[in-house]
Amino acid sequence: MKKMKAHASWDKQKKAALIIFWAVWITFALLIIFHKNVLADPDAEFKKKICGCVLLAFTGLIFSFNIDRLRTLPVELYQNRQLIWKLAKNDFKKRYAGSYLGSLWAMAQPVVTVLMYWVVFDKILGMQSQLAASGVNIPYVLYLTAGLVPWFYFSDALMQGMMAMLEYNYLVKKVVFKISVLPIIKIIGALFTHIFFTGILVLMTLLYGYKPSVYMLQVVYYSFCLFMLVLALSYFNCAVVVFFRDLQQIINIGLQVGMWATPIMWNIEGFGDKYKVIFKLNPLTYIVGGFRSSMCGHEWFWEHFYSTTYFWILTISLFCVGAMVFKKLKVHFADVL
Repeated sequence: MKKMKAHASWDKQKKAALIIFWAVWITFALLIIFHKNVLADPDAEFKKKICGCVLLAFTGLIFSFNIDRLRTLPVELYQNRQLIWKLAKNDFKKRYAGSYLGSLWAMAQPVVTVLMYWVVFDKILGMQSQLAASGVNIPYVLYLTAGLVPWFYFSDALMQGMMAMLEYNYLVKKVVFKISVLPIIKIIGALFTHIFFTGILVLMTLLYGYKPSVYMLQVVYYSFCLFMLVLALSYFNCAVVVFFRDLQQIINIGLQVGMWATPIMWNIEGFGDKYKVIFKLNPLTYIVGGFRSSMCGHEWFWEHFYSTTYFWILTISLFCVGAMVFKKLKVHFADVL
């Protein structure tokens, strides 16, 4: 009897959720269709509208036909939020336990990397003059750091989240433990280091003479974007790597390629429009550009309408796919690990 009532209650909630979802999605579609940029090329605008509507329709269909499977993961994460926070703090402390400098090692490697790239690309290759030639009047070390800070978090959290099931295999085998919390624990654990370096980035910006502005608050929004992107990718990766261990090496190679395919050390404005479109398909281009505009620019994220819309549609789609793959494969984790 209780099961029947629960099922009937979920049916009502499901209908309400679908109505709300499609109302929001149709609103998004109308915004895309009626959005106008008088300075943009009409043909390019039309193509963006078509792509945006197709992505919306694709995501909407995935959500509508798989709502029963998709609701499980967010519900489990919300119900175990206190446990997630506690385990994330313990995971961060455990990562550097036993070393003399402890968590300082989390800060040392990124600092050395920034200094190395700064010397090579600015002092030796003269990237500062190339930036100035393309109309970007930002000190190169600041330009570089604003790109590397989100990249450090993305690469670290992506690898940590992917390996969560393998690292905590003893918990996976426990019947009563909600293994869905493991990837987000690793991602939040990496977030502590990201917060520290974001603070360093803000301090550097102020030391270079930029005045504090309300635009700097957008770094919180772009960090949230970064967190959600990693979360969306991690549930797919951590499920697949249990059965296909070579995925770890593939992701490592992908990160090496991705670093150079993301405008971290170079300026995207130096390329033609055709190449810009390709580079902007990379969701990290949106985040890296957002970090720079938050620190040194005077633009709100909603001014980049198509980039913002594309990013969130892509991230939600990736999360839906990752959640479905994770739910389907997790029942077999204990047999393999």
